[in-house]
Order: sequence, then structure tokens, then C-alpha cells
Amino acid sequence: MRKKTNILILLVGFILGAMVSICGSVFAEKGAAVSLKSEDAQTLPFEELRTFTEIFGRIKQDYVEPVSDKKLLEDAIRGMLSGLDPHSAYLADEEYKELQEGTTGQFGGLGIEVGMENGFVKVVSPIDDTPAQKAGIKAGDLIVRLDDKPVKGMTLGDAVKIMRGEPGSKIVLTVIREGAEAPLKFELTRDIIKVKSVKSRMLEKNYGYLRISSFQSGTGESLVDAIDELKKENEAPLKGIILDLRNNPGGVLNAAVDVSDAFIQSGLIVYTEGRIKNSEMRFNATPDDVIDGAPIVVLINGGSASASEIVAGALQDHKRAIIMGEKSFGKGSVQTILPTSNGGAVKLTTARYFTPSGRSIQAEGIEPDVTLARVKLEALEKAKFDAIKEADLSGHLSNGNGEKKKPDGNENADDKEGLDKEADGAESDADIRDYPLHEALNLLKGVSILKGR
Repeated sequence: MRKKTNILILLVGFILGAMVSICGSVFAEKGAAVSLKSEDAQTLPFEELRTFTEIFGRIKQDYVEPVSDKKLLEDAIRGMLSGLDPHSAYLADEEYKELQEGTTGQFGGLGIEVGMENGFVKVVSPIDDTPAQKAGIKAGDLIVRLDDKPVKGMTLGDAVKIMRGEPGSKIVLTVIREGAEAPLKFELTRDIIKVKSVKSRMLEKNYGYLRISSFQSGTGESLVDAIDELKKENEAPLKGIILDLRNNPGGVLNAAVDVSDAFIQSGLIVYTEGRIKNSEMRFNATPDDVIDGAPIVVLINGGSASASEIVAGALQDHKRAIIMGEKSFGKGSVQTILPTSNGGAVKLTTARYFTPSGRSIQAEGIEPDVTLARVKLEALEKAKFDAIKEADLSGHLSNGNGEKKKPDGNENADDKEGLDKEADGAESDADIRDYPLHEALNLLKGVSILKGR
């Protein structure tokens, strides 16, 4: 009993000390040496602390194996934070370092942005050109086993630690996917994940394509450089671009602001609201548009989250772009990283994002202006599905122009010439199979034609 009492005294003392420190900070900030008002005074939850210390003592005394005080208290902190929302967490020193590595664009592992849902690891989005993306992991997959270890009961940090490892080593992920009759297994080989934030290419003459896979500290600058390169390649101003944010899990807030600012000339881009003063921020555009008002189509899907939704929401509210695809993920909360004295950090949700018009992204997502169903296009066998034409009918009339001769006796010369023309500046087979991209380009052309008129 004395042991429990000592622990209670220590905990109460610690909390009292923390409260005194907090109150002191508040008074120093406000420049006032006054007592707290009765409505602001907070009493310590002695009954709850008594229960906590009782359970702490039971574990120390009765658990089947000895457990260190450090582990018990760290686990208690993790539980306290994980009970708030899926994005608040305690980061030990190693985890904190990994988080810092992730924002710079290079780290080791599988290349998956994950969260927790009902005790399982949920894939927010696979990152482009990583083992996860190449293996076929999709946004929305629930990871239920890592090798032979069930995920249920693990913390997100524990699961991430298992998924990360030595480059070249293998891991088997067992996932549950909506629409699949049975769990799916994927064997992945870990690799050094080098995330190239921005990719670009010309889809055809005058129309460019920009893909942002994640938002890093230099994404805004990389986007502007990519657009400059597209202009040079086109040898003329662009008539429109497609901005692809599908399966982009987000990243650095300032990068999302920079990308939005590249296309918006004035007004609010995004703002945040929370309980503390530092959580309230407003970001405004600066006078410039890197493509001089040319039309934009933004592609999003259920894997577009956080910073992606900020960009899509800002461009949509300013009527600067047409948003196309599926409803986005709906992560509209702000996490603040608060370093702790032991080398770790607390990742704490401190605010919510709002689009310029005041829409909350949290648990709502961005509704596209043009909704596209998720479909899969496959090429039809040419021989079986060629349409019958006049020239195929028996006894058809000639056109009076005489028969065309194949140059150089090559019977397939006309066909080859047609293919060469088709390949010059036209969509690739991969683009055609990418139904949303194909539709986005058609829409972009239509808007560009109307704007020209």
C-alpha cells in the first residue's frame, strides 16, 4: 500500500509541477501577475489518478513477467495519445528521426503512407515508384498481417518499425481489400525510398502533365522548374495542364501553399483554426500565375489526402481549376510536432484545415466537380472487333480516284506511316489505359477551345 501511495504522490507532484510551469508561461505571455479566475481553474482528477496508480501497481506486482517503469509509462503515454484521434502519437527518438527523414524525401522501407483503423494498419496511399506501388498495394487496403505477425494489438509505430528494415530484405503483407473475396498476400522487397516529389511530361502539343507524389519542403520550387521545362519543350506557352494528385498522401503544409500560390494570383489559400493562438494561421496568394491563366484539370481520388486536399480545395474555391475524379480522403487536421526532453516528440493534432470559402476538409474530403467511376480499360482484339466498312462489301463502287500504290512495294507502308503520325505527339497506350487521365485531357482540350473562342 505504501508503494502505491508513493507512486501516487510522485505522479501528483509531477502533474502539479507541470501545471505550475504552464500557468507561469501563460502569465509571462500575457504580462499579468494575477490569479486564475474560478472558471479557468482546473482541478486534478484524483479519482482517475488513483485508478491509474492502482493498475500500475497491479501490473508491477502481478504481471507474469517483470516490466520496467519506463515501458509502462511510455505505453501509457502512447495509449493516451492514440485515444485522441488516428494522427496523434508519441514518437520515440528513433521514430522522430524517421519522421524527419520522411519530409526530406529519402528513407528506407516499402513506400506506404499509413494510418490506423479499427486496430489494423490502413493504407492511405502507396508512394510512386516504390516497392509497395509496384507490388500492387492500393489506397484503402487494410494490412492485417506482417509476415506471420497479426497487426491487431500493435501500435502504428510498431507496425511501421516492422515494415521498415534493411534494403533487399523481404516482407509479406496480408491485406483485406474491398471487393476481394479473400485476403491478398504481397511479397515486397524493402528498398531505400527516394521520393521524387514532382514529375512532368508533355501529353501532346500544348498540353502538359504534372504529377506530385508527395509534398516535401522543395515541392513548390520543383513544380515551377518543371513547368518552365514543359514550356521550353513545347516552344510556346502551354494551353493547359493536368495536375495529378491521385494517391498523394500529403506532406508539408508550406509546400501545399507554394503549389497553390503558383496558380492563384490573390486571396486566401488555406487557414487553420484550433484552441491555442499558435494554431490559427492564414496563408494568402502572391501576384503571379506560372501558366498565365491557362486551364487546369486536377485529378484526385480516395488516396489524395491532407496537403493534396488543400491544393484541390484552394483551386476549386478560386475557380482556378476543374477538380476531376473521386472524393478525396478527408484528412483535414493539423499535426504539430512537439519535441520532448528525452529526444523524442509528441505529434499532436492542434487544428483543422479550412478551404478559402470556409469548408472543413476533415472527414469530408473534396468533392470533385466531375466525378469519374473507377474503371479498368482493356484493349480489344483488333481482328475480332474491326467494324465493317463500305470497302469491305462485295462489288462496292470505286471512288474514281484510282488505286493507291504502296510505296517501294511495301504493303504495310501506309499502316506504318499512320502509326508514326499517331505516335508523334499523341497519347501513349499507358495514357489511354489510364481512364481518368484520358478523360482529363479531353476535358482540358474542350475548356481550352472554349476559352480561345
